[in-house]
Amino acid sequence: MSLFSINVNGVTHEIEAEPQTPLLWILRDTLKLKGTKFGCGISQCGACTIHLDGQAVRSCALTLEMLEEEKIVTIEGLSEHLDHPVQIAWKQLDVPQCGYCQAGQMMTAAALLEENPKPSTEEIRNAMHGNICRCSAYSRIEKAVALAAKNLNPTS
Repeated sequence: MSLFSINVNGVTHEIEAEPQTPLLWILRDTLKLKGTKFGCGISQCGACTIHLDGQAVRSCALTLEMLEEEKIVTIEGLSEHLDHPVQIAWKQLDVPQCGYCQAGQMMTAAALLEENPKPSTEEIRNAMHGNICRCSAYSRIEKAVALAAKNLNPTS
């Protein structure tokens, strides 16, 4: 066991765990942040997507020993009042069906819009490509990302 200091959603946590422990399990089991989901465990589905210093990454593939002083943001930390443009668009378009993948989808979309606030349809599709939706809500997800971009840039 080792002691790790990680910053999650603006709060520093001292975590005692094995160095190879995936961040996903620390988020879910230790910190009780249940929004980040376990999907495949091999970084292929996107259900566990979080932000690491603003970049969308898979938390199932990150171990504690890989982290240094990065800032980690989960779906719970995306916005204080559920008012991030992505969250608003998801609600406006009633995107989720089962909802299992949606936190990862929203985290990927938010990272895209942070990097590219005016993405084309093709850029949205490329960015969201790695997130699997078992319910096949892809067209609604794509529309929600476009709506969130529009809400970020109302004069565009």
